[in-house]
Amino acid sequence: MHSAPSAPPTLLQTAGSRLRPALLLAGLYLGLGLASRLALWACFGREAGVGLSALLWILPAGGAADAVQTLYFLLPLVLYLGLKPGPASGRNGLPHLATFLCVLGWLVLAGCEYFFFEEFNARFNLVSVNYLMYPTEVAGDIWTEYPVVKLILASALIGGLAAWWFRAAWASALAAPVDFRARSRVLAVYALLLAAAILWVPANLLGRSHNRVANELAANGPSSFFRALRTSEIDYHAYYATRPPAENLAQLKAQLAPGGGTFTRLAEGRLDRQFPARPGGLGRLNVVLISSESFGAEFSRLYGSERDWTPQFDQFAKKGLWFRHVYATGTRTVRGLEAITNSLPPVPTEAILRRPGHGSMATLGSVLRGLGYRSTFMYGGYGYFDNMNDFFSSNGYEVLDRTNLKTTPRFENIWGVSDEDLFDMALAHADTLATAKAPFFLHIMNTSNHKPFTFRPGLEAIGVKASKGGRESGVRYADYAQGQFLRQAERHAWFRDTLFIVIADHGARVYGRQEIPLRTYEIPLMLYSPAHLAPGRSDGLMSQMDLAPTLMGLLGLPYTAPWFGQDVLHTPEAGRVMLFNHNDQVALMKDGVVTTLGLHGGKVSKSYDPASDAYRPLPAGVNLDALAIAYYQTAYELFTARKLD
Repeated sequence: MHSAPSAPPTLLQTAGSRLRPALLLAGLYLGLGLASRLALWACFGREAGVGLSALLWILPAGGAADAVQTLYFLLPLVLYLGLKPGPASGRNGLPHLATFLCVLGWLVLAGCEYFFFEEFNARFNLVSVNYLMYPTEVAGDIWTEYPVVKLILASALIGGLAAWWFRAAWASALAAPVDFRARSRVLAVYALLLAAAILWVPANLLGRSHNRVANELAANGPSSFFRALRTSEIDYHAYYATRPPAENLAQLKAQLAPGGGTFTRLAEGRLDRQFPARPGGLGRLNVVLISSESFGAEFSRLYGSERDWTPQFDQFAKKGLWFRHVYATGTRTVRGLEAITNSLPPVPTEAILRRPGHGSMATLGSVLRGLGYRSTFMYGGYGYFDNMNDFFSSNGYEVLDRTNLKTTPRFENIWGVSDEDLFDMALAHADTLATAKAPFFLHIMNTSNHKPFTFRPGLEAIGVKASKGGRESGVRYADYAQGQFLRQAERHAWFRDTLFIVIADHGARVYGRQEIPLRTYEIPLMLYSPAHLAPGRSDGLMSQMDLAPTLMGLLGLPYTAPWFGQDVLHTPEAGRVMLFNHNDQVALMKDGVVTTLGLHGGKVSKSYDPASDAYRPLPAGVNLDALAIAYYQTAYELFTARKLD
């Protein structure tokens, strides 16, 4: 009597027997994601207003995001287990190596995410993508500032233990006699799940809170990184809300008209405005502009801070013209340089310095060069970083960076030479330019207020530690060096006929629950020329984008440029526009209303009170959608069409 043939294994039985190591690794990754999410919430989420009750949706949403990511991470292992015939014989170290590398990589990534969240209050985003383009600077910064060796060693130890613990699971899985048909069914289901994830599960699918940090906590870090990588330089029209270009131009003409000037090329779809010479202007003064790294208003007592880390800035600002309510357009140096130099909105998602087609534009340097100035951009680091050398040299500037320093620096780190050395080089270069009897424009970009915050000894009396002094030492040192520069400049013959400008490139850190937390965008600005400019204060709103036209108006020089900013000294305070970028979001603020544009045509409007940093919902239909779209779409179109010359 013959026994009945055994039934073929079910799909679950096949998956359980052959894919057991992959399933265990998936569980390990989900557990790591849970632990990491709780740690991020405890350290950073609570201070951003993410309450304990929010974890009731953040943890399940985050678990789902992590589960989707495991489909990508474990694809090679699933293919290996699904395609390898069994039972296997002999010794095979590949599975154990794979386990070790998975656990090692996941733990190192979790550590990196923690430190990134500490700095940027976000999962991996466009900043992480941009930084990876410059591995020398970033690797040096990370190596100096963070416990890299300890993190890797601890992760390797845990990875080795995991590989040892997984031995039995791998042996059992590879010994299981599963025929090809059964394995094929499992692979087909996995392929369907992966395809569904690719086609229908975006990285931010479950991020639906009004609190930005809560959405970041719910997200998966590697998934957020790859989303940022895909959208790092995208077509505006494919992802953001649009309107007919003619309607956009009409909006912008009406918005810019109070600032004066004559539109000369509207018929060509351009925003060029011609400004005549202004009687009573300061004239052809030399201009020295310092864009100071991470020099946020939050550190200045003059701007209401209790920290008082910028006494030099505050002292000189009181002797000059200072601006109380100035906003950066972004959170990175390239955004600050873009706004200051080109008076251009921060088009999503990549700054124009890093985009092709950025040459021969009407920059502040090229406009002044057309008026007889000699324009120079000076950077304390290597100017290839963020494409600075190429951008400025192709837009009317002579470029000098750390390679042009002829003396041994007082100190240096991976980001650049000391600010003191940079300013010494600037003084010497100004002396050389002054002999030509023509006005000069120096734009100086410093670097010392940056991690790893290492400085020379001997400055402890002003609160600057040689190492491990953190942001306070960085800000205090930048302030000290700027003050020394201004005092040393007084000894030079060209000082009397020079206008000095100090402005931050951006604030020190982005934090807060909003998609674009505006409080962190506030920056200081002062203009100083004791022989020509009386002390004063301007309380109206101002953007970095307004600096170039404001400078030209103050000098009273005639010019024509396609700039989006306004001369705030000769424009009514009411109705001014502020523009912002954060990651893939852009926003416009006017008269207390903030409209944010996001991917896939998203538009959200809220009211904003700068005094209390409070956001509130608006009645239906109250928004600035049309004006926001007009600014960003038009800026993108003019740039890509090369109509900003």
